[in-house]
Amino acid sequence: MRLHTIAMVWLVLGTFGCGGKTDSSGSASGSATAAVSSGSSTPALTTLPADLDQGPRAAESVIDEAKAEAGETLFQTKGCSACHAFGKRVSCPDLDGVTTRRTAKWIQSQILHPDLMVKQDPTARQLFAQYSLQMPNQNLTVDEAAQVIEFLKHKNHESAEHK
Repeated sequence: MRLHTIAMVWLVLGTFGCGGKTDSSGSASGSATAAVSSGSSTPALTTLPADLDQGPRAAESVIDEAKAEAGETLFQTKGCSACHAFGKRVSCPDLDGVTTRRTAKWIQSQILHPDLMVKQDPTARQLFAQYSLQMPNQNLTVDEAAQVIEFLKHKNHESAEHK
C-alpha cells in the first residue's frame, strides 16, 4: 500500500504538481545555468560545480525586497507551497532557515537543476533519500530563481525575528 501511495504521489507531482512542465516522454524539460548571475539565459548542463555549498550562506547578503516580492509570487504560482512550508514539514523539506544552511549557488542549482543535484550533490541525494520525492524542474530562468532565493531569505529573516 505504501509503495502504491508513493507511486501515486510521484505521478501527480510529475504531471501536475509544483507547476512543472513535461515533454512528450513525461520527463521534466528545460535547464538553466548553475552559477548565480543575472540574465535569463538557461543553457543545458551535464555537470555541476563541486563547490556549490562552499562560501557565505545566502542569508548573509542583503535582501532585495522587490525581488523577494516577485519570488513570493513565483513560489505560489509554481506550486512550491504544495510541498514546502516554513516552520513545518509538508511532504518535502521545511524551508525555515534554508538560507542560513545553504549558499545562494546551491539553492539556485537545486531550483534550476534538481535532476542533476540528486545525481551529483551529496546533500541533495540525502534529501531525496529522506523525503522520497524528486523536486520537479520548474523551468525558471536564472533571474526567476534569484527572485525565489530573495523570497526565501525574506521569509527566513522574518522567521528569525519572531524566535
